[in-house]
Amino acid sequence: MDEVDEIVAAWRRERPDVEVTPLEIFSRLSRLGKHLDRLRKQAFTAHDLEVWEWDVLSALRRSGEPYELSPGQLVAATMVTSGTMTNRVDRLVARGLVVRRPAPSDRRGILVRLTEDGRARVDGALDTLLALERRSLSNLTPTERSQVAETMRTLFAHVRTL
Repeated sequence: MDEVDEIVAAWRRERPDVEVTPLEIFSRLSRLGKHLDRLRKQAFTAHDLEVWEWDVLSALRRSGEPYELSPGQLVAATMVTSGTMTNRVDRLVARGLVVRRPAPSDRRGILVRLTEDGRARVDGALDTLLALERRSLSNLTPTERSQVAETMRTLFAHVRTL
């Protein structure tokens, strides 16, 4: 029994007229999200990165060589506004983690490219994050991990359309 079971039991006692089964899933997901946020922060802090910096740098790293994207592509990958992205890129340039360069196909456009330092930090943070996440899943069998991943994929696909 965990704290969510206690919450659900209390609601069932106090509101027997209401079906509270969704709380068994979403309350756990919410609490799990808070724990995972702490793990991510721990992994990124170990490599002198903020969570938002990881978001931008990892989008660039995942894009493949030459590890560069337009600001619009970064906005789409990180789900922030263009104004926010401009500020983030400015700050990453100041830290030497990315550089701006003119887009060869558009005289007014720019591309944001990952530097060697940016790549080293994002790669190190990924390794640390995966080690922490593997430890978090260590009590699940490979089959259970696959089942959880598939169930979460199905749930996510449905909830994001609401």
